[in-house]
Amino acid sequence: MNGPGLPENMVFSVSQITDLIKEILETSFRSIVIEGEISNWRPSAAGHIYFTLKDNNAQIKAVIFRGAAMKLNFRPKDGDKVRCTGNLSVYAPQGNYQIIVNTMEIAGAGNILQMLEERKRKLAAEGLFDESNKKMLPKYPRTIGVVTSPTGAAIRDILNVTKRRNPGMNVIVLPAIVQGDGAAQTICKMIEIANFYELCDILIVGRGGGSLEDLLPFSEESVVRAVAASKIPTISAVGHEIDWALCDYSADRRAPTPSAAAEMAVPQQADIRTNLETYKETLYTAITQKTGATRLLIKSFNPESLEVRFRNIQQPLLNRFATARDNLLLNINEKIRDLRIRLDTNKTILENASPQTIFDRGYSMVTDENGKIIRSSEQVSEGAKLTITPAEGKIHAVVTK
Repeated sequence: MNGPGLPENMVFSVSQITDLIKEILETSFRSIVIEGEISNWRPSAAGHIYFTLKDNNAQIKAVIFRGAAMKLNFRPKDGDKVRCTGNLSVYAPQGNYQIIVNTMEIAGAGNILQMLEERKRKLAAEGLFDESNKKMLPKYPRTIGVVTSPTGAAIRDILNVTKRRNPGMNVIVLPAIVQGDGAAQTICKMIEIANFYELCDILIVGRGGGSLEDLLPFSEESVVRAVAASKIPTISAVGHEIDWALCDYSADRRAPTPSAAAEMAVPQQADIRTNLETYKETLYTAITQKTGATRLLIKSFNPESLEVRFRNIQQPLLNRFATARDNLLLNINEKIRDLRIRLDTNKTILENASPQTIFDRGYSMVTDENGKIIRSSEQVSEGAKLTITPAEGKIHAVVTK
């Protein structure tokens, strides 16, 4: 026998033995996990990625097809140690076997930290962490939103602190997966929902403590960008005090723990009451001072003082009116006198130029039968009939010489 179930001395073609190997490998090695170092990382124009996984003693070809490559949450490169999940496959034309990778993640904390530092530098260069983009937390919020697991320790801590500090505060829990596959997607979705419906005044995004791998969703680029883009002021509260995530840098405030985030977001009810009492006393004092000053002002406005004040205002106006009236009459009289003088002068001029005045001085006017004025003896002849007009009456004459 050449092998289990195979007859002795059986001759296989290359295709037959390859198909047999392909069937055995592909049916026996499904959804396997391989850890190794990336070598010869080669993205293709179609979006697929070809590379080699190796360790000190062996290597295996690998491929990530376009759909799976688009879901990678980091940028792999040669030398990275990764953990790949996929299926073994045989490529018959070349007689090679390879792993078709469905998911890939960084293997080892050191590589994760390196990946996070690279992502941090990239996002910082885009300005996502700039202090100038940070929003102020409202001093007296009415509703606190919390994006976290609804069954985790983080939400219990936040609710306990909120109840202690201000029992009347509204808390909205936006349930999200906080670790593993799909966590980043649900966290982004909850942040988007909170902003779209304006559900709260402050948004806490976080979870309780965990390993570096457990906290990775809060360092995903999509989550960091969603936190930075939130119109609602955000507080990042990921893990315990020594833990950190990239959304700590893009949030408006960073809290070392979920409990600290609640302390930061929820005002102490006793402090609010103290402030209200202080404001009330300040307002009462200001009103009292204002009303006292107003009473003193009103007191001076009795009927007698009002009449005196009115007279003081009225008298200068009356004096100004009387002066204006006298000046107006004076100007009118002067104008009339000037007009009379001009009229008398013009009258004298007209009277002196009147024909009657000339006649009264002994002069007469001579006209012929046609009424034409005779100015010279040459204008008439013997026998002509003339009319002589002295100062009074008329004289009719005939020229004899």
